[in-house]
Amino acid sequence: MTTTNIALLDANGKAVGKIDVPAAFAREPKVAVLHFAVTRHLANRRAGTADTKTRDEVSGGGKKPWRQKGTGRARAGSIRSPLWRKGGVVFGPHPRSYNIAMNRRARRAALGMAVAGKVADGAVSVIDATAFKPEKTKEFAAFVARIDPSDKSERNGATRVLFVVNREKDEHAALIERAGRNLAAVSVVPYGELSAHALLGHERVIFTKNAYEALAEVCRA
Repeated sequence: MTTTNIALLDANGKAVGKIDVPAAFAREPKVAVLHFAVTRHLANRRAGTADTKTRDEVSGGGKKPWRQKGTGRARAGSIRSPLWRKGGVVFGPHPRSYNIAMNRRARRAALGMAVAGKVADGAVSVIDATAFKPEKTKEFAAFVARIDPSDKSERNGATRVLFVVNREKDEHAALIERAGRNLAAVSVVPYGELSAHALLGHERVIFTKNAYEALAEVCRA
């Protein structure tokens, strides 16, 4: 990675300085690690509640439909046979867990690599959120527009922005989350819930300074 620092923004979205890129966010991304992290994330959020009934579970069918011989029809023992309409299902889905395990070191490495990829693309900014206090959605939208001055509407492929906060240390984290949640192209998440999938799924990432430092500490371990 050649990028050694990224822009530090003020509450108006203007660059007021630079912030160093720690080693945790300067590692070379590995496709296999990122692929596994994203696959795990998508699998773990599946409900796994799909269920079908076998021939034993379908109501009815206890009586033989017709006698074994003499009718000219194919022999049948139950109207709930899987061969019949409204019969049981063979090898259908049943409730199960789709969870995939991934050790902590690999999870943190994947996070660091995902951030590193965005840093290399010049798509990461850090904001000093001390004075950033968006009380309305339009204020948040105006801030995002200043950072990404494109004329594309949300319905016409607007840049997807991921805003990462630190709920413990950012004084106005709750306001930021509330102001940003109604913007279709913006996602606001606390750093503790950040995933490689979220990072890779957005074109621009904005960290509060506290969230950036906290995530760097986590990924360094």
